[in-house]
Amino acid sequence: MLSLNSLRTVCSPRALLHPNWLTTSRQSVYKAVTCSAHCVSTSFPKKDTWPSSNTNFKALGKDSKRIYYTNPVSSPRNYCAGQVKLNCWNCKQPLDKTPVFFCMSCKVVQAPEGGTSYFKIMDCDYTFTLDTQKLQKRYLQLQRSLHPDNFSQKSVKEQEYSEGQSSLVNKAYKTLLKPLSRGLYMLELEGMRIEEGTDSGADSEFLMELMEINEALDEAQTPEEANKIGQDTKGKLADLTKEIDAALLKGELQTAKALLAQMKYYANIEGKVKEKLSEFM
Repeated sequence: MLSLNSLRTVCSPRALLHPNWLTTSRQSVYKAVTCSAHCVSTSFPKKDTWPSSNTNFKALGKDSKRIYYTNPVSSPRNYCAGQVKLNCWNCKQPLDKTPVFFCMSCKVVQAPEGGTSYFKIMDCDYTFTLDTQKLQKRYLQLQRSLHPDNFSQKSVKEQEYSEGQSSLVNKAYKTLLKPLSRGLYMLELEGMRIEEGTDSGADSEFLMELMEINEALDEAQTPEEANKIGQDTKGKLADLTKEIDAALLKGELQTAKALLAQMKYYANIEGKVKEKLSEFM
């Protein structure tokens, strides 16, 4: 029997599955329909990958806000078209759901499923405004059962799988917890990436504003002055969060990418404010 890690299925690019965004609520409009086996390969290119010119976003109905791709889109992700039945490596019984952490029959920990969406792992709606309290609750629940300390007396394979599962849950949690990393991850799932250390998407007026904020922070002489900059920055981040949410809701991925680039700068300033405040202590 093949291990879970060997069951990744490579499909034709023509079999790409396009997002079908649901209409029930803001919490669920971003939910993308994935293939039944959730065989997603998330190896992304180093350079920005934009949707091809054939990409066509359409809003269906005035109130439904249903958004979907109507034409095939080039993407670094591969989806399988059919369902792959996985079996427990220990008792060989079928595993009916994905992601799976333990076999329901023999209760043995299973191998991590490579390429599984972090949203799926953390049982969260595919949305920029996800419920962080639910995310934290899910994280604690999974780590209580998957932590390697629980498997110190188990077989080498179980210890290996528990370490892999625990590490994957940690990475998924940290990625989805904060709006910036969450948004960047969502763009990566759509084949887009914001390169580190590039200012190509920022206009001169925006960069000048950032320069003035940084200079004011450097010259701050009191905690009150630094706090004022910190509060202003939090306000900017809150506004950007709303704008990014709206852009993703409309399917305007390029707009969301530009806004997330701005969010990176303000998040950096927020970190500098904390450092400045520590100097006054």
